[in-house]
Amino acid sequence: MAKKGSAEERDLVHKLWERNFAAMRAPASGGATKNPLPDVVAGNGKLYLAIEVKTTTKDKVYIEAPQIEALCEFSKIFGAKPYIGVKFKYTKWLFLEPQNTPRTKNGNYKVEKDNLLEKGLELDEIAGIDKQMKF
Repeated sequence: MAKKGSAEERDLVHKLWERNFAAMRAPASGGATKNPLPDVVAGNGKLYLAIEVKTTTKDKVYIEAPQIEALCEFSKIFGAKPYIGVKFKYTKWLFLEPQNTPRTKNGNYKVEKDNLLEKGLELDEIAGIDKQMKF
């Protein structure tokens, strides 16, 4: 399972480079350090992104609150915009801001496929690329 997740993270990093962002996976995320690190960090000199990445073959994904709190803490210190990046099987990358992500009764985060397809932001949107500028 971890291999699939890292492959998806590499895919996202590649897509960010295609949009003129310097981007990298944070290999220490997921418990290798006590510091709050997101899965992917990217920037282009004007805009900085910190992304917690989730991929699944199911129709929903749950994220524990401490992971998102760490994402937000890192983002605040680094000056980045925090996003939850989710790729459901057979869909493109879509993103939610933590404050716009539904919570469970326990305070964890829950991303459902239908909701994400309706309300999620596309990669170009979080990268600040105006769709009207594309020909």
